[in-house]
Amino acid sequence: MKIGVTANSEVPEAIRVGRRVINELEGEDVVLERGIARLFGREGMPIEDMDIDVLVTVGGDGTILRSLQRTSAPIFGVNAGVLGFLAEVNEDELESGIRRLLDGHYFLEERIKLKTVLSGQRLLDATNEAVVHTAHVAKIRHFNVFVDDQLAMDVRADGIIVATPTGSTCYAMAVGAPIIDPRVDAFVIAPMAPFKFGARPMVVPATSGISIKMVKPKPCLCVIDGQQENPMGGDEGISFSLSEQRARFIRFERAFYKKTREKLVCMP
Repeated sequence: MKIGVTANSEVPEAIRVGRRVINELEGEDVVLERGIARLFGREGMPIEDMDIDVLVTVGGDGTILRSLQRTSAPIFGVNAGVLGFLAEVNEDELESGIRRLLDGHYFLEERIKLKTVLSGQRLLDATNEAVVHTAHVAKIRHFNVFVDDQLAMDVRADGIIVATPTGSTCYAMAVGAPIIDPRVDAFVIAPMAPFKFGARPMVVPATSGISIKMVKPKPCLCVIDGQQENPMGGDEGISFSLSEQRARFIRFERAFYKKTREKLVCMP
């Protein structure tokens, strides 16, 4: 098994845990991401150039999301962040987790991703969500949202979130959207701070074609997974659909509801 390792090189805790991961993998076929390799005085390479079977990510959910934009390899997430909802193990489970990984005692969980096309150009796929929101603070926009060419929302709001089930526990949840079991192939469309209270989130099949138009074109941003920002003039065509790619995670147990209960519902 060829294993890639990346860590959030801007977070001291992730660097420290990343060193532990590398030590635990001593003797294995390991390639380091360039940023973390430089800190340890080793050779590395960009994630997108790695020919690997598994990518070990050390950090928070943002590290995982950034990695999923750059590789199709399964992700083994080691939490060195705050929430770590997408990660599989915490630091105290690191040794046993890597042993199970090396022994093949795991299964692959697949989750759908969101394809976004802006002005005919395909952006990076989203594991969590794509957000179209105003480019100016305290300035709402008038959006028309279409599902399979039918007008589904006519709303004035700060923005529109189109989220996968994975993203339903993130930004979309924060604006009142429902939590969706990742085994359900669906997207949730959620207005951000809508002007009318009656504008509510909507769940649609993942086979749907979704598009957003602004009634009066004004500057906006399209943000993919909180990582990639794409400026918009407001008169572009933007559409969303099911990606042919899927996010894949190394899992030891089916624990979606356990994580939801412990990390989201019962957080202190």
